[in-house]
Amino acid sequence: MPRKATGGSARRHAGAGPQSVRLPFTDRAEAGRLLAERLAPMGLEGAVVLALPRGGVPVGYEIARRLSTPDRPARLEVLVTRKIGYPFQPELGVGAIAEGGEPVFDRDLLERLSLDEDDLAATVEAERAELDRRVRVYRGDRALPDLTGRAVIVVDDGLATGGTARAALRAVRARRPARLVLAVPVGAAETVRALALEAQASPSGADEQVVVLAAPWSFRAVGQWYRDFEQLTDADVISWLDRARLGE
Repeated sequence: MPRKATGGSARRHAGAGPQSVRLPFTDRAEAGRLLAERLAPMGLEGAVVLALPRGGVPVGYEIARRLSTPDRPARLEVLVTRKIGYPFQPELGVGAIAEGGEPVFDRDLLERLSLDEDDLAATVEAERAELDRRVRVYRGDRALPDLTGRAVIVVDDGLATGGTARAALRAVRARRPARLVLAVPVGAAETVRALALEAQASPSGADEQVVVLAAPWSFRAVGQWYRDFEQLTDADVISWLDRARLGE
């Protein structure tokens, strides 16, 4: 059975909804609606919802819809991230980078692999170029909104190692939001715990929270917790963003 993340009374804490969550989710849209219900009582109306493409976008779409009011519409945007892979085994992530941020590395893994940042310079440069390309595809000339003093929700469809989420959160912190929430439907228990501890220790001054509906201890991949986990395309991402801007 999945273990739910536990709530807390600290200023920065991990939270979980009191409702029972039946896994697997039907699809990302259902997961987004359930997560939106958990976020609804938290006073986040009008927040900036930054979804990590591709899979986080349909989840974020449902959250932005639920947290929009006529006088305080929530805004859905993408925050583009890229995994930094081990040069000899690219599927093995040794770090990640988010737009506007610096690379974030798994230091323990680098040490085990006898790597340092200089060894990864070419990989980081290639991923940064791909990140910039995807920003242009998804947003064109549209810049990220000003996050200073705002409530910001970073959304993905799940957390395995948490590398891209960690890079995204650190990039957002640098933009000085007043409140920062990481919201995902499901995440590996140890990853959720590590990100919650980072939120508690953050010196940013923002009120930080991690909200996860279910945190299973046995976790192989995000896709195992969805019946429909189809691979999304850039066109899908653009379609969700267009729908959000049109208020559909």
